[in-house]
Amino acid sequence: MAHRGYDRVDPDDNEREDARLTSTELRREDEETLHAEEDAEELLARSEKAPTGPRREHDARLGRKKRRQTEKREMMYDTEEGGLRSSSDESSGHSSEVELARLGEAQAGKKAKRRRYCGFAAVHVLIVLAFLGLLYGAWRVSNTSHPKETEKGQSEDSVAPTSEGGVSESSDKSAESTYTPQTLSNGTHKFAPTTLLISLDGFRADFLHRNLTKTLASFKRQGVSPKYMLPSFPSLTFPNHFTLVTGLHPESHGIVGNTFWSPKMEKEFHYTDPARSMQAEWWDAEPIWVTAEKAGLKTGIHMWPGSEVTGGIEGVKASYVDHFNGEEHLENKISRILGWLDLPGRLDAPKENGEELRPQLIAAYVPDVDSDGHKYGPNSTYIKSTIAEVDGMLGSLFNGIAQRNLTEIVNIIIVSDHGMATTSVSRLIQLEDLVDTTLIEHIDGWPLYGLRPYDSRPEKLQQLCTMLLEQSRLPKYKHAFDVYLRDTDMPERFHFSNNERIAPLWLVPKAGWAIVVKDEFDVAASIQSGEVYHPLGLHGYDNHHPLMRAMFVARGPAFPHVPGSELAPFQNTEVYNIVCDSLGLKPVANNGTLRLPLKPSGLHDFDQAADVPEDPQDDAGLALPPEVPNLAFQHGGAHTILPPEVPNLANRPENVLPIVPPVSSVHWNGPALLSTPTPAVKAAQPATSSDAEAENVPTRPIVHDGVTDGEDDGKVNRWWDWVTGKLDAIKDWSTELLGKGKDDADAEQPAKEDNDQA
Repeated sequence: MAHRGYDRVDPDDNEREDARLTSTELRREDEETLHAEEDAEELLARSEKAPTGPRREHDARLGRKKRRQTEKREMMYDTEEGGLRSSSDESSGHSSEVELARLGEAQAGKKAKRRRYCGFAAVHVLIVLAFLGLLYGAWRVSNTSHPKETEKGQSEDSVAPTSEGGVSESSDKSAESTYTPQTLSNGTHKFAPTTLLISLDGFRADFLHRNLTKTLASFKRQGVSPKYMLPSFPSLTFPNHFTLVTGLHPESHGIVGNTFWSPKMEKEFHYTDPARSMQAEWWDAEPIWVTAEKAGLKTGIHMWPGSEVTGGIEGVKASYVDHFNGEEHLENKISRILGWLDLPGRLDAPKENGEELRPQLIAAYVPDVDSDGHKYGPNSTYIKSTIAEVDGMLGSLFNGIAQRNLTEIVNIIIVSDHGMATTSVSRLIQLEDLVDTTLIEHIDGWPLYGLRPYDSRPEKLQQLCTMLLEQSRLPKYKHAFDVYLRDTDMPERFHFSNNERIAPLWLVPKAGWAIVVKDEFDVAASIQSGEVYHPLGLHGYDNHHPLMRAMFVARGPAFPHVPGSELAPFQNTEVYNIVCDSLGLKPVANNGTLRLPLKPSGLHDFDQAADVPEDPQDDAGLALPPEVPNLAFQHGGAHTILPPEVPNLANRPENVLPIVPPVSSVHWNGPALLSTPTPAVKAAQPATSSDAEAENVPTRPIVHDGVTDGEDDGKVNRWWDWVTGKLDAIKDWSTELLGKGKDDADAEQPAKEDNDQA
């Protein structure tokens, strides 16, 4: 019997109380008890050796902390590896904690792996970067002598000009072409690589955006082109046309202007005088037709500047040469080019002795836009008619090429040499107001002026240059012209200093300005009298000015690009290499760097608004808005009606060489070729007013700038005549259209009645 004062401990009660505690609380209680016992034993064991005071307590706590961490790691290990358990109940109670521990360990392992992989990748990236750095360094070392890039992305000279225009090869070489031209067939005949190069003189790049050039606009959508091509300086016809076919800057090929003096020969070059200009001594470079003829290719050159040199350049002439004629009809050019394409090729059956062969290079020059731009201005109503006519000529030519199944056989490259700016009496500079002309021995160029003083010592040149610079800063000139010394401060991008044919001192007017001498035009007197300055359009200015921009459009087997591909703008020194590569020719040393295949930067955005440069015109009444179509020009389908030509008044009759009769089309026996000329190819006969009336073709107006004629006591106004002529043209066109519609309706009515009866 138990005493009531004695507290008896029942084991069952302990079990019941333990049951009320969680597994975590039980474990914590066990750990605390164990730690308390260990602390007591440790204090007893180290009482003699352990330091006293706070230091001892600190060490004790540190030791306990380390042991607890070790025990936790062992407990974690036991848990993950299925270690000892006190009972099945404890294992069940700790299951969630075990899973959490396993998850933590897995995550830690993944993080460790990621760190290892990242480190591995970083090491390899560093190795690759170091390798690329070594490659780049090697490339830089091997290219230390390559041409520098100018501010516009064009390379410096790859050939060195001599003092008198010749060139000597440098150690640099442009990139090699990877394009291989192929012999192709149009179904009846084999064609060795063939390229047609056409130059539209004075065709400014933005003329393509005047809604007047359906053919060229379509051609651009089908081919490859930059937004514009830069001409060479000076932006004049003869220097740039020789650059196009040599790949050299004017300072290198020697034709440094339309007119210039050679101190070495003591002669003057003048482009309108063939007796002086068409001598081989002036032409110091090899043009594309000479390169082709040396390689055994036939060439046909139609009126290209430099092609008529007596005896040929380097003693080599093109196989076929047409002399310049500023009055030649556009139809003649069509028949001439198609006639050359109709000749049998060198890959055809054996020919009879003396039989002419088809040229693989055809280069043709079209002066109409330039001539009329000078006479009437680049924004005039008249020039729009000329642009549309030239576009129509191209349309007829392309139709003839398509009918011969040659669209995908012949490479076609359309270029221009420069643009044009509108002039004005308000933008004229009298040379005599700037300098005492009695001090000047020779004046080169126009509208920019190269001055050769009698005393050309450096100090005298510098004095004259300083005086002219002070004049340019006067308020009345408003910095209207720049002054450069050839050997001192001529802009490097002009490439216009390394030749003795270049005058030592230059006056370069801003675009739209002109410098004149009193013998040609008295500025002060004209302001009083109201006299109009001619020409109304000029070029020759800074070749980077937007109004001087030229064009380049190409299509054919040498240009296998996505239609409408856009190239980065480039200078016309690149054209020679491109033409050579299209024919499989090895070009001679030149300033170009582009080679085939060309590398487009993307596609043209034809929906984007065109960038039309500002070209102020004094009389806005002489110009139509860009979107108004030209009513004097009709172009539809495969038939083109070309209005009668107006004689080109910009060419001096005494300097015009005889007209070369057009080549009659040589028609092949193949079924794919024409048996008759294309509709637009007609005999080139001067059209009379009666002829125009008979054919019901509206004649082109001769614009007289709004001034009245002296006939009928000054009451006859040429401008009004032009307006009434336009109205008559509209009336005739609408009458013809309505009449055609009525005829078509009458023709369809019987067919409709037959169908109804059926």
